[in-house]
Amino acid sequence: MAVSKLAPRAAYYLFEGGTALLHALALTLMLVFQVQVVGLTPFQLVIMGTAMEVALLLFEIPTGAVADLYSRRRSVLIGTTIIAVSLLLQGGWPYFWPTLAGQMIWGLGYTFISGAAQAWITDEIGEDHVQPVFTRATQVVLTCSVAGTVVAGLIGQIDLRLPMLVAGAGFVLLALALVAVMPEHGFRPVPKAERETWAHLGTTVRAGLNLARRRGVVRSMLWVSLLVGLSSEAVDRLWTAHVLEQFTLPSLFGLTGAAAWFSVFALVGTLVSLLASLVANRLAGRRLNAQRPAVLLAGLVVLQVAGIVGFAVLGSLWPALVAIWVRDAARVVSEPVQAAWLNREVESGVRATTLSIVSQANALGEAAGGPPMGAVAGRFGIAAGLLGCGVILAPAAGLFLGLRSHTRAEGKAVS
Repeated sequence: MAVSKLAPRAAYYLFEGGTALLHALALTLMLVFQVQVVGLTPFQLVIMGTAMEVALLLFEIPTGAVADLYSRRRSVLIGTTIIAVSLLLQGGWPYFWPTLAGQMIWGLGYTFISGAAQAWITDEIGEDHVQPVFTRATQVVLTCSVAGTVVAGLIGQIDLRLPMLVAGAGFVLLALALVAVMPEHGFRPVPKAERETWAHLGTTVRAGLNLARRRGVVRSMLWVSLLVGLSSEAVDRLWTAHVLEQFTLPSLFGLTGAAAWFSVFALVGTLVSLLASLVANRLAGRRLNAQRPAVLLAGLVVLQVAGIVGFAVLGSLWPALVAIWVRDAARVVSEPVQAAWLNREVESGVRATTLSIVSQANALGEAAGGPPMGAVAGRFGIAAGLLGCGVILAPAAGLFLGLRSHTRAEGKAVS
């Protein structure tokens, strides 16, 4: 009996929610798994992150072009399956080389999904209707992430390999479900007679690059993505060490030890981000849905910078945690607004490729920004490294405000 296709919005929420739940399940205890089960040294842990970023840099644009030439739906299905393989490999063979290979395979799988999923839903429902869907998907992602974090904490008590293995099996089931229910009607692939494989792929990539250089919004988003990558990698790596180094974890409600408290911190941070997204969508829906939300995005960058700086300099645990949660919440509110604006600026034929180019700028920033800020933290203290990240991110607010001026100039020229 054939299974009916879902409406595009429902299929997109299924994909985003399922992916978020399974990623949270795999990632919540991944570092603990790599240290206690795989036995990785700190240097080897850094190598794992670098391996994934290298895979992102190598494959982001080619896989985006494949999505533009053949099928966004097919690209999403391929990426979901590859991620399943990477998690099953890491959980099934907990040794250095399988783990390293698994991290690179995971990066490859992500590149098939990056850009393709957003381009798919934009084609299915239209550029003018996609921003509310992105915002609602963010809320679904945060809710499912909470569930995944809780499940990881529960089954991780039995065996630290279980979250990886269960997440891998879950991605297999998610891919099978998407095969059955995910439609694709808005995308028009390049006709077979016109495909010259690598030559056409190269043409698509060049078109995306030309668009990124030529169009003000796309070019600015590219720079913003680079700045976010340069600053975020070090913050995401250093915040846990900063808490452990600077503060004494409390003993409250029977919770003791870093593992328990950092699970609580992750859950609270996710709930704060979810609440911020819901409140922003309810109280500032018009601004979130604006065609050119430059001022809003600049303000959210300022909040992120303030959160990073506050976390670095505050001397008490809970105010410092509130600061980093504010940073994360501002980023969560910002991402779907920025994504919708970028999708409106890009033609369908090169949409996935252009989104992949922007995503690759973020990966490049993460690969390039983490080690120098880590060196600063090692030489002058973690707080100094965090402050450096805030300084790097700050110009992104100016880039968004520059787009506001650009928009006004365009309006005067038209009139």
